Amino acid sequence: MAHPRSIRTEAIVLRQQVFGEADRILTLLTPNRGKVAAIAKGVRRISSRKAGHLDLFMRADVLLSIGRNLDIINQAQSIDSFRLLREDLLRSSYASYCVELLDRFTPDGETNHELYRLLADTLSRVNGSDDLALTARYYELHLLTIVGFRPELEHCLGAGELVKPEDQYFDSLSGGVLCPRCGSQRPGARPISMSALKVMRFLQRSTYEDVHHLRVRPKVAAELESMQRHYITVQLERQLNSVDFMERVSESDLSKLVTETPLTMSAKITAGTEKSKPVVE
Repeated sequence: MAHPRSIRTEAIVLRQQVFGEADRILTLLTPNRGKVAAIAKGVRRISSRKAGHLDLFMRADVLLSIGRNLDIINQAQSIDSFRLLREDLLRSSYASYCVELLDRFTPDGETNHELYRLLADTLSRVNGSDDLALTARYYELHLLTIVGFRPELEHCLGAGELVKPEDQYFDSLSGGVLCPRCGSQRPGARPISMSALKVMRFLQRSTYEDVHHLRVRPKVAAELESMQRHYITVQLERQLNSVDFMERVSESDLSKLVTETPLTMSAKITAGTEKSKPVVE
C-alpha cells in the first residue's frame, strides 16, 4: 500500500529554529506520528499566512507534505493560541519546562495520543491557572506514568509492604517510597514527610478536575517540587535547561535576565535542550 504524500493533523509547536532567510524548522508534537520535524517555508516574512499560527506552544491544524528528512508545512490554522504563554514571563517559563520534560522522555516518531492530550491540556492550564506549581507537579506525575517511569508511592520498595501513615523515605534511583527501616539503610534515599507523600499520591491517582482546587501549604509544596524534580533528574541522568530559568523568574530575579520577550527566552531554552548538564551524583 502506498504511503500518503500529505496528511492533515493537529500539532503543538515544541521547538523552532531559524533556517535560511525566511524559513523556520519546527519540531511538532502530533497525535498520530509523535514528534516530527517540519519546515515552514517563508514563515518569517510579514506577508506569510502561516506566521501567526505556528508560534511556540501553539496548537494548530496543519497540512503536511511528507518528506524524506523534513516534512513541509503547507497550511496552518491555529486551534489554541495560548497567548499568555508568550506574553507572561512566568507562564512562558513553565510552558518551556513542560515542553522540555516531554521532549526528554520521548523519542521522535513514536505515536502517543495520551501524551499529546496531556501536553495540550497542560498548556491550556498553564495559560490560565492560578497555581502553576501545582499544575506542574500534576503534569510531572502523569507524564511519568505515561512514559513508563511511574514512581511507586504505596508499597515499600524494600519490604514490599504497604507503607504506614508516617514519614517515609523516597529513593529516586530505585523509583519510589521506602519505609523508615529500609530507607534509613539505603544510601541516597531522602526523607519525605507524610503530608508530601499524601499529596503526591492524590495527584498521581486523580484527575485534574479533582485536584486543581487543592491548596498545598508552602512547606509541603516546596518539598514536592524538590522531590519530584530530583526524581526526574535522576531518571533522565541530566538537568533540564528550563529549570534554572523557571526558578529565576519565580523568584523575580529579573535583574539577571536579559531584556528579551518571553517568547524569545522560551525559544532559546527549547532550542538548546541538547546542552543540558549531566547529573553528578
